[in-house]
Amino acid sequence: MKLRIVAVFSLAVLVSALPLVSQVDPGIRPTPSNVGNPLPSVLANNPLTILDFFKDGANRFQEIDSVSGNLPGEKGFGLGPRFNSRGCALCHAFPAVGGASPKQNPQVIDANADGALNVIPPFITRDGPVREARFPFFTDSAGNPITSQPNGGVEDLFTIAGRIDSMNCTPNVIKQPDFQSAINHNNIIFRIPIQTFGDGLIENVDETDLLLFQQSVIGNPFGIAGTFNHNGNDGTIARFGWKAQNKSLEIFSGEAYNVEQGVDNELFTQERPLPEEDRASGLPAQCKINPTPEDHTNFNTTPVGTPSDAVQFAMFMRLLAPIDQSPTVPGGADSIKNGEQLFKTIGCETCHHKSFTTGPSNITPSLGNATLALWSDLEIHHMGTRLADNVSQGTAGGDQFRTQPLWGLGLRIFLLHTGEETDLLKVIADHSSPGSEASTTVLNFNALTVSQKQDVLNFLRSL
Repeated sequence: MKLRIVAVFSLAVLVSALPLVSQVDPGIRPTPSNVGNPLPSVLANNPLTILDFFKDGANRFQEIDSVSGNLPGEKGFGLGPRFNSRGCALCHAFPAVGGASPKQNPQVIDANADGALNVIPPFITRDGPVREARFPFFTDSAGNPITSQPNGGVEDLFTIAGRIDSMNCTPNVIKQPDFQSAINHNNIIFRIPIQTFGDGLIENVDETDLLLFQQSVIGNPFGIAGTFNHNGNDGTIARFGWKAQNKSLEIFSGEAYNVEQGVDNELFTQERPLPEEDRASGLPAQCKINPTPEDHTNFNTTPVGTPSDAVQFAMFMRLLAPIDQSPTVPGGADSIKNGEQLFKTIGCETCHHKSFTTGPSNITPSLGNATLALWSDLEIHHMGTRLADNVSQGTAGGDQFRTQPLWGLGLRIFLLHTGEETDLLKVIADHSSPGSEASTTVLNFNALTVSQKQDVLNFLRSL
């Protein structure tokens, strides 16, 4: 399988200094000073103590986890026995805590921190994106994918074996998945972290508004026909994750804590099993070091300290303000305005819908009756063979993905669910392949003049 890691270049100077002979991605825009701040009513501490909850959640989000929480500088509790990284903020780091993958991948250090004996997989590099790996299919004894047996679960990169706090959980009893075999048999796909800025507003969009927009674009001339990923029990619309597989921020938080850091909690109460090839034997007792759930409600403490980490992670993300659009990318306000209009004209806005209004909120005023410039319909769409990962989650099939919200796009280094692109022109081209609902829209983009394409790119990087 070909793995592509594309270097990051800011082309802002090039765009402004040279005659425009071809369109170019302007690159990452300057980071505003207020990125990472809470919503306005939270910053104003309305209601009283909500700012304390935000700060507490932010502090927990930035903790580094160790196995038993007793290592210097690593007071988080419950790491492993399998994990992808040691803390939420290590991966959700750019352009501020709560963001997406940073420029320098922390997983390179995580692999061998505190004496861990992990081998760094070839798709994890110092200058590449943070990644989690999944095997789309179970395999036979030779490592060949059995396409009639879908897998799709996260195969954690690392184990605690060899760490100074791993006790008797050694390489003899737990090992990393066989990533090289998966690569050789083209049976591996990747996901990267998603920005969490403004997620509380997404959580509070009324389903009626989502359904009304869906109905308004039926019969559009672009061949676009999305659907929603519904929760299997109550039938409501799920909206978080690359395939909109998570219903709420708390579910997303609990699952990520268990999957990415190996911390079982009140939402996901069991330790993660062994890698696929050894799963039938169960997790060895030597690696079940802590009582469960490792993360839980804290009794007999302050009100702010009572909720579990998973609850406070969700509260932090819920109260984060979104990233505002900027007029400072190359081309300026006129280019951005024209690019936005072209973006709508060629069909992109049929999926990347500009805005919704939230419903009333019991949490804090800024979450209620607010207009969010989301640039997403939160639906899942068929994206064709080029982007398909053959992983189903909820009602989302192997080539279906949630329309990625574009707010904050100007401050994302690594693009697509795989993190393999850094150039918006390549991302747009990747949207077109057999079976993709976006193919006609890509053709429309390709038919624009060079200057019109540049306006669209300038608009996208202003978000």
